Amino acid sequence: MIIPTPDILNSSDPDIAGSYYALQRARQSAIDLAIQTNTAIVTTVDGKIVRITAAELIKQRQLTS
Repeated sequence: MIIPTPDILNSSDPDIAGSYYALQRARQSAIDLAIQTNTAIVTTVDGKIVRITAAELIKQRQLTS
């Protein structure tokens, strides 16, 4: 998943500035759903397409909390 840089937070358009947080919430919802349904998500890491399993997402969540 491509997340925009925080530079959009400086946009004079409040909709564009708010979209950064909307995308963060959507990302979190996708991760939550993948964990609940024991499925993987497909995203990009360092420009490469990767598949992250629910088990890996749970591990990542435990490391960050």
